[in-house]
Amino acid sequence: MVGVLIRMRWAITRRTMREGRAALNFWLGSCIGLIAAGVTALLIATAHDTVHGGVTVAAALYGAWTLGWLCGPVLTGSSDETLQPEQFRLLPLTTRQLAYGLGAAAFVGTAPIVNLIAFGGLVLLAAQIGWGAVLIAIPGAILQLVFVILLSRVVVAWLGAAMRSRRGKDLGVLFAALLGLAYYPLNLLVGALGPKLESEHGGLSVALRVLPSGWAPYAVEAAARGDYLFAVLPLLGLALLALVLWQAWAVLLERRLTSPAAAAGQVVDTGGGILDRFVPPTPVGAMLTKELRTWWRDGRRRAALLPLLIVGFVLPVFLSVRAHGSGTIPFSGAFVVWLATMSSANLYGFDGTAVWQTLVTPGAERADVRGRAYAWLIIVAPVSVLATLILPGALGKAELYPWAVSTLPVLLGVGVGGVVFLSTHAAFALPPQRGNPFTGSGNPGCSKLLMQLAVGLVQLLAAAPVLAMLGVGAGLRLPLLQWAALPVGLVIGGFAAVLGIRSATNRLGTHGPELLAAVKPR
Repeated sequence: MVGVLIRMRWAITRRTMREGRAALNFWLGSCIGLIAAGVTALLIATAHDTVHGGVTVAAALYGAWTLGWLCGPVLTGSSDETLQPEQFRLLPLTTRQLAYGLGAAAFVGTAPIVNLIAFGGLVLLAAQIGWGAVLIAIPGAILQLVFVILLSRVVVAWLGAAMRSRRGKDLGVLFAALLGLAYYPLNLLVGALGPKLESEHGGLSVALRVLPSGWAPYAVEAAARGDYLFAVLPLLGLALLALVLWQAWAVLLERRLTSPAAAAGQVVDTGGGILDRFVPPTPVGAMLTKELRTWWRDGRRRAALLPLLIVGFVLPVFLSVRAHGSGTIPFSGAFVVWLATMSSANLYGFDGTAVWQTLVTPGAERADVRGRAYAWLIIVAPVSVLATLILPGALGKAELYPWAVSTLPVLLGVGVGGVVFLSTHAAFALPPQRGNPFTGSGNPGCSKLLMQLAVGLVQLLAAAPVLAMLGVGAGLRLPLLQWAALPVGLVIGGFAAVLGIRSATNRLGTHGPELLAAVKPR
């Protein structure tokens, strides 16, 4: 069975390597990964003058790659499940047999190869010490690869299992956001302490070796001293930890395959909800209500948007700490809008084939697009506006109010227009949701991914006239000129929003069948 699953995974990978935009996306990602792995291996092999320094650098870089396996699925809103467990539910296999087979198939593809190259830098380091160290480094690099892959699978599976209930979804999204945020302070720590790692002999070097990501490098260091008992023990610890993770994954797989998602309960129309009171009973109002409720109830939408909203709010804090100031914190609202735009640019992909209801309803395109746009604004705008109004004054940066307040309307206008524009012009299919909102975000293709990045760039370019007025006003010390940038920002943002909504409406009306085909799960 293991061989069958490995061949299935390899067949899917070969197909991805040959199919148009998916192939371009595959090869581009592979090339970037190989470059990063090569640089990592080179740093481990050369960025040191002593064995102790080399092992410290190796432990730090191993920790960085391990963190990438943990935070990557959360920051991107997806994890690789080319072979989904539900596809094998009816086969006469135990969950442990299925975990064994899927675990083996997880090592097929470019990601494990890229990571093995990166971890192989430890072998290059050991080659400078002696054959004994090399014999320790080879199994150490392999065990580290097994550890990070299983650790990533367990964390994502645990998040998916937690988010099968309503309360679990809330806790899971919060944990996912905190896990994603962990990348930034640790990256800040590495950036600040990286140049000092080679000569570090204090608590930091000890901490890097105590973490499981530092056990393999420590084993090489022990082999260099001739303490082969202490060289073998960390490897045995990694093997035992990998076995525990595999057992935990098997338990989570069993829960995923046997535990149904929490029932949503009977929907009762009481007529007294907040949305019923304040949203007008019009086609646009109906679509707005539907979208707001979908954003609140759909785990996959929340997993894609909410962690990045929190990341966008806190990211300027870490950037300011790195710069030893607080200059970027007042612009937290702008960061929130910028990240939310790029993470929400596939609204019709979330709905899938349900878009046919809009296509068969005469004249529904206008209400559909506007309802989605207004719902996105209601979700994103309050957080960004509150951050923009509160943070500059709270930090004693009142002189930045014109900058923060004037640029926010531009980003919001271009953002809402770009979200509906991309959702109709560059939609892509998502895999069927099977209880875990982190199990796949589809394959947008390189061209569509570049279009999403282009919208983020357009947001910045559209703010150029506003920034020019603010800069001139600051240079001439004319507060009135700076505040005059606010109406300019409102006009630019409003024009961009209207343009994007109209273009999306026309696209939905003229290319509806093509959109339905694009979002249909393969």
